[in-house]
Amino acid sequence: MPTDKARRQQLRQEHRPENIARRLQQPPEPRRLSDLVLGAIDGCITTFAIVCGAYGAGFPSSVVVVMGIANLIADGFSMAVSNYEAVGAEQHFFESARRTEEQHIELVPEGEREEIRQIFAAKGFRGESLELIVNTVTSDRRLWVDTMLQEEYGLSRVFPNAFASAWWTFIAFVVVGLIPLTPFLFSGLTQTQEFVGSALLAGAVFFAIGLVKGVVNRTSRLRSAFRTFLLGGGAATLAFCVGYLLRQAFNF
Repeated sequence: MPTDKARRQQLRQEHRPENIARRLQQPPEPRRLSDLVLGAIDGCITTFAIVCGAYGAGFPSSVVVVMGIANLIADGFSMAVSNYEAVGAEQHFFESARRTEEQHIELVPEGEREEIRQIFAAKGFRGESLELIVNTVTSDRRLWVDTMLQEEYGLSRVFPNAFASAWWTFIAFVVVGLIPLTPFLFSGLTQTQEFVGSALLAGAVFFAIGLVKGVVNRTSRLRSAFRTFLLGGGAATLAFCVGYLLRQAFNF
């Protein structure tokens, strides 16, 4: 870990005027972490839940493999489509809000100026400074609209690519979701050994995903790892209990 002195020196270098200008001119990089984590966690939880439910119900290993792989493809595709539609809906809402604000500025410009004035007054600006900001913002139509979208609606002009979000969600779902199924793909193991192996792999996956989240988000790694582990384990336990209770109720 860098010392405080080294970190301070690095930050000073990053905050030199030319470096700040260069950084601000670059378009924001898309963050794929949320798509990957969403797909990975859901893929592992869903697949291991099938393993637990089938094992609790006493189904043979072949049923676990068929149900698991079929679910991976179907649910992975469903999640990808849902993510695609969610990003698209957010983009449509942004465009609709932009058209609304452009219309308001055209029809009631003084009312929109007053909104800008009150927005920045709430931030602590007063007197000549406030009027200078209002005049600066409202003199540029694009800046005016963008400011209203950000301050009034809480919207940003930066959106993830809908197709890329869907693709990475699907890939993470399928790849990580396959991990709990791997013990069932090898012959020579008893069903109990397959289940234990699947449980160990799933637990390791949940823990690893939590660690990655902690590193990227700069939060406590162990806390993030245990939280993800407990969430995944809780879902799997519920699936096992449901399978076991249904087995007892209907004599599978």
